[in-house]
Amino acid sequence: MGHAFEEVNEVELAGVTPDQVWDAIATGPGIDSWFMGHNEVDPGATIRGAFGGYEPAHPVTAWEPGKHLAYGGEPAPDGRKLAYEFLIEGRDHGSTVLRMVVAGFLPGDDWQDEFEAMTAGGAMFWRTLIEYLTHFAGRIAEPVTVFGPEIGDWPTLWTRLHAKLGGAEPGDQVDVDGTPGVVYYANAQTIGIRTPDALYRFFQGITGHLIAMHHVFVDDHRDERTWSAWMGTLS
Repeated sequence: MGHAFEEVNEVELAGVTPDQVWDAIATGPGIDSWFMGHNEVDPGATIRGAFGGYEPAHPVTAWEPGKHLAYGGEPAPDGRKLAYEFLIEGRDHGSTVLRMVVAGFLPGDDWQDEFEAMTAGGAMFWRTLIEYLTHFAGRIAEPVTVFGPEIGDWPTLWTRLHAKLGGAEPGDQVDVDGTPGVVYYANAQTIGIRTPDALYRFFQGITGHLIAMHHVFVDDHRDERTWSAWMGTLS
């Protein structure tokens, strides 16, 4: 059967310009600073990503700098497809309205788990984009992606992770391996923490692994091996 879906999000960003929003969504370094993996943009043509072994190349279908960006939507052989659209509107008094639409189709009769994970992850990506534009606009992050241990008991894993951080709800003051921060978003499958120089995120991967997808704005001397060991203490 499969499942068609469309998710719509909109936010007004005070003190953020349309150009800053455009740089965040339509340049490789900008996307690297809030989405996932490493990204490259061929303006007006293609947006490419690299996340683990997943390397999508999405054709650009709308390209109006500072106003409108759309890409993706081409179906795979099994009918799977995913498309992104961003609409940017500058407002008086220095604010910008950003609208994001994510639409697509998941094939097969077992789409529910993938859709649940996609919805939880998509909500985190959207909140991270807002967090980036609100607190780090114009800065460039290095994405740090680490696939942690395979998890057999997710409720226990999340309990241990929340205890290790010292909090689990938005607004909680937490500690990330000695670095103080605040939880900016959390749901059943993700948690995101903002520090003065990083956005740290943990995801319940659909592969069954805990995944770290961080964005680091200054070198914090923690690499993939450091995070792998840190996450290994939770299993």
